[in-house]
Amino acid sequence: MQTSLLNKYCDAHLPWYTIYPTVPDFSAMVGAKTCETWLRRLPPQEPVSLYIHVPFCRSICWYCGFPTSLTRGERPVGNYLAAVRDEIGLVAEQVPCALPVSDVHFGGGTPTTIAPRDFLTLMELLRHCFAFSKSATIAIEIDPRGVTAEMVETLQAAGISRASIGVQSFDPVVQRSVNRVQSEELTASVVESLRQHGISRINFDLLFGLPHQTVRSCVETARTALAMRPDRLAVFGYAHVPSYMKRQRQIDETALPDNVARGEQAAAIADTLVSAGYCQIGLDHFALPNDELAQAQKAGRLRRNSLGYSADTCKAVIGLGPSAIGRLHDGYVQNEIETASYHQHIQAGRLATSKGYCLTAEDRLRAAIIERLMCDLQADVPAICAAHGFDPIPLLASADRLGMLAEDGIVEIEEGFIRVKQKHRFVIRAVAAAFDTYLDRIPIN
Repeated sequence: MQTSLLNKYCDAHLPWYTIYPTVPDFSAMVGAKTCETWLRRLPPQEPVSLYIHVPFCRSICWYCGFPTSLTRGERPVGNYLAAVRDEIGLVAEQVPCALPVSDVHFGGGTPTTIAPRDFLTLMELLRHCFAFSKSATIAIEIDPRGVTAEMVETLQAAGISRASIGVQSFDPVVQRSVNRVQSEELTASVVESLRQHGISRINFDLLFGLPHQTVRSCVETARTALAMRPDRLAVFGYAHVPSYMKRQRQIDETALPDNVARGEQAAAIADTLVSAGYCQIGLDHFALPNDELAQAQKAGRLRRNSLGYSADTCKAVIGLGPSAIGRLHDGYVQNEIETASYHQHIQAGRLATSKGYCLTAEDRLRAAIIERLMCDLQADVPAICAAHGFDPIPLLASADRLGMLAEDGIVEIEEGFIRVKQKHRFVIRAVAAAFDTYLDRIPIN
């Protein structure tokens, strides 16, 4: 991709559009009482997804942008478990019955900081309060540096079917620069152990744009990962925002690649994975052809949610734990981010919702267009408008950035059908932003 276009459209301030409207648009006007009302309105026979956020790590990676804290003792984790169990009870009191569950995701942080026996107890409570389908997908994020044989056995006993393993980079120089030293041998050992215990669906997370990364080191990391044949890989660009994430101030900014180098790294990783038989999914995911994600993309039912790309078709997501985001039919809700504040709400016998967003009809329309762009790299705007009862002409006229994108050859537009050229997929967020009515756009020169 041309250097001028990369510099023009690779704007670090653009949202990733995992949801729309995005979290900065959430308001404290949506609180616990609103969330209670929305939970009571959930259709009793419609499956939901559960997201459980575990906000602890045994070691802090300096690149991480998620709300986590360092803990080496068991007391903070124990206190968290007591609170999240109470939160599950509070949610169960609001919903009309034991709602059917088809997808569960334990994220973090590092969910495997929970002791094996406590993890089984938590799973038992979830199964008691919700009606898990026999085919429910239960996924967990894993830092292989702290996984014991007992924990792997526990995950099998708990019914975990998918594990997402943090890798980021296998280059020792890069690892040291971000405080995450993790050998290829350790990662391979954990992958093999998981598979031996029936957890056969494996995801890897990789990063580009880290300090001291080069195209060569990115390709070598991708090839090392390919030798372990994960079902999926998520390849994210590191977002350096030290003003927001203090831990990132430990990173040497002078060693970070510029936009052009980042683009070259992303393209090199993509070429390596696609050449190995993986399907490219949206902006930053790759999956084997028989994986649910690749099948969902092929069938036109790929979704975008707060975790990224998903084959999960549930309309509602119930978020549990500090900072967890839920998606209910009426809108979005987010729990208190700070663990102490989260505990205070739960101990007082109320939901920990701190803010959220009540969706309007126009929000749902724009969200649908943005989701199709992010998932399919194209969107039939007139058809989506018709499904939502809107006239496409004023909507397209209001998306003033589209003209510039078309002039620069990023998109093709024909009778309202927008298609992003494959070679420009890395700037898909800039295309989606054309339909973001809330975005405080930074002028493009």
